[in-house]
Amino acid sequence: MLKRTLLECPEFLAGDHTALRELLHPAKQPVQLGYSLAHGRLAPGRRSKWHKLTSSEVYYFIGRQGRFSIGSETELVEGGSIVYVPPGENQSLENIGMTDIEFLCLVDPAWRIEDEQVTE
Repeated sequence: MLKRTLLECPEFLAGDHTALRELLHPAKQPVQLGYSLAHGRLAPGRRSKWHKLTSSEVYYFIGRQGRFSIGSETELVEGGSIVYVPPGENQSLENIGMTDIEFLCLVDPAWRIEDEQVTE
């Protein structure tokens, strides 16, 4: 059995300037997965840099409010919202709340730094 807690996972600043903790990654844990799963957060009033991945992504928002943009489309997101980002789509998240916005991000195939391009 593999069990991890959020605080056991080191936090790092991603290229898009969100704070991430990788919860599951097939290159880092003994798991047979084709995807990776990360917990992310973004401080109030901040916006992630525009970026795109060669992988598809699914965001699940745990709490708070934000604006998620894919290309020219922007939608409000809040706790319980899910956003699918197709591979190669330019994206950004803006925190419009008063506290950190938190989310889980599933990346398929698993996230690799060379698959991410910051576009601003």
